[in-house]
Amino acid sequence: MHGAKSKSLAFTGVLLGCLEMVFSANTAPDIPVIDQAYSKLSNSITVEWRAVPGATNYMLTAQDGDSFVEAIVKNSPGTVTGLKPATLYRITVRSIGSGGKSQPSPFRKVKTVLAAPILSVRSPSCDSIAVSWKAVPMAAGFSVSLMRSDGLGRVLKQNTTNTSLIFTNLDPGTLYTIKAYAWNANGMPGDDFTYNQRTSPNAPVDVKVAFNSGALRAAVSWMPTEGALTYSVTVSSGLLTLRCDTSAASCTVPSLQCSSEYDVSVTAHNDAGSSEPTDAVSLTTIPCAPVNISIEEDEPGHLLVSWSSVSLCHYYVVFVKSDDGLEVHCNTSHTQCHFQSDCGFTYFISVFAYNKAGQSPPGDVLNYTTAPCSPEIKNISKEGPSVISVQWQANNEEAMYVVTARGEAGLWQCTSTRNSCSLMDLPCGSAFSVSAIARSAAGQSLPSYSVPLETAPCCPSDLILTQVTQSVTNISWSVGRGAQTYVTTLESPKGQAKCHTLQTYCLLGCITCGTNYTVSLRAISETGLTSSCTYQGYSSSACCPSGVKLYRLSNNGIRVFWRASDETINYNADLHGSKGNFSCTPSSGLSHCDITRIPCGDVYTVLVAPVTNKGPQLSFCPKKIYSVTCSGSSVGMVIYRGKSNAKHI
Repeated sequence: MHGAKSKSLAFTGVLLGCLEMVFSANTAPDIPVIDQAYSKLSNSITVEWRAVPGATNYMLTAQDGDSFVEAIVKNSPGTVTGLKPATLYRITVRSIGSGGKSQPSPFRKVKTVLAAPILSVRSPSCDSIAVSWKAVPMAAGFSVSLMRSDGLGRVLKQNTTNTSLIFTNLDPGTLYTIKAYAWNANGMPGDDFTYNQRTSPNAPVDVKVAFNSGALRAAVSWMPTEGALTYSVTVSSGLLTLRCDTSAASCTVPSLQCSSEYDVSVTAHNDAGSSEPTDAVSLTTIPCAPVNISIEEDEPGHLLVSWSSVSLCHYYVVFVKSDDGLEVHCNTSHTQCHFQSDCGFTYFISVFAYNKAGQSPPGDVLNYTTAPCSPEIKNISKEGPSVISVQWQANNEEAMYVVTARGEAGLWQCTSTRNSCSLMDLPCGSAFSVSAIARSAAGQSLPSYSVPLETAPCCPSDLILTQVTQSVTNISWSVGRGAQTYVTTLESPKGQAKCHTLQTYCLLGCITCGTNYTVSLRAISETGLTSSCTYQGYSSSACCPSGVKLYRLSNNGIRVFWRASDETINYNADLHGSKGNFSCTPSSGLSHCDITRIPCGDVYTVLVAPVTNKGPQLSFCPKKIYSVTCSGSSVGMVIYRGKSNAKHI
């Protein structure tokens, strides 16, 4: 600075020298006389003098020791600037005209005033402003004044020897103008310093919080605060803090959490600082969606829906909608609800939690299909031997039906996805209880009502025919399980013989000898079920001969004679007496045979019967009794004594 001033002065000197050379022939103007000199600013001194005729300019000089500052002005008053504060200067004036410049005027001593204090200003609270500054050299005290920049209100002024002070009871958020200066020991004021400072804003009032339950966000509003430039909204819950900054008087805070309690406060800000936060406003968000939802059919026709407890929830609503469109709901403060349900339906279940803030977000929608409806057996019919067809009403979708026949003989099952299935290989002569169930991914239905089932009685495994007489046959058989009565039939083109009995045997009369019969038996249960049983055919024995007679032969022989019923049948003749048994078989086609050397004097039973391939001679043909007398030692008279009364059964 001083270097610049020296260059300026040197330039000025050169200029004046030039002027002196140019106007050396002219006379310089008179010397001015200083009327007064004073300092109003710390870097300048103002000089007043009377005008000098012929002067076109004036040179002002302020000298401080060896240094000086000059200024050229047109007329009085003139000011020398670039001076040091609180410094004593010697002030002179020279007049400059066409003939040169005059000698300096008598000097005046003038001291520059004190420098202005440099203020540091802040607003520690909404109603105060703190002012501080560094010490000013040569200052004896300081004066600080404060007033509203809009001119309203009174001026506050404080004098102090300190370097700081505080103005209180101010208006919040208001712009103030602060002016300060220092004075010296003589009470002379120095330069002043002006600073504009706004008080920090007051806390907002009338804070309102509106919660948007659908978007989980809060809209916060308040009354605008004087002097506030921006606002910040703080929403805090535990360690979680959300913030929203705005220049408006409302703000939306997103991303809130369900089932949470928040404290909401608003702080106003301006360039001076921040207000105190408002008293916290409590905000409770909607409950979270219930979780761990479970559904069970605790008993047929009843659904139990349960879930985990949700914090900050006042009550729950459970909505249950069936796939036919019908919807019911349940309100409860507990964590479970009971619903009536129908079999074979799919239900869609959703659970919501509620509090004063509203409804929870939608949680998972669960579906549950109810243990299917019980089938209803409509018909049981016999398809074939040991095959039973069961039909039912299929009233479930995507269900597998299982039909079970239970009895003393055991358990039989068949399955189908339709409405019928066949029970195979059921044992004969057995009683069963038949029921059906439906199975699906949802579970198993209750069993249907049971329907009794009885299979036809078993055919006897053994059947024996024994010919008792030529016209009577005895039939016997083993017990057929489940049979109460039996009907046996021997049938041929010549006729039929039938017997109905409770026993396991039967005598059939009217049998024709020498005839092939078809053998059948019907086993009948107590309820009338019948099994038709067919066995190997039966042939009745050949017919017995007629006209059996004995004739005496010579040489102690006897001839047995008969009339054959069929020339193709072979016969055998037997004679039984006390002295021995004798038999003879004729050649094929003959109807007599001879027995030689038979003892006389004995009674003989004579039996002539057809010869069979199955074993011994038939014994049921008629027997006749003859006595054979002796004539000396030879056979005498042969006398017929009648038929034998022996029973042959």
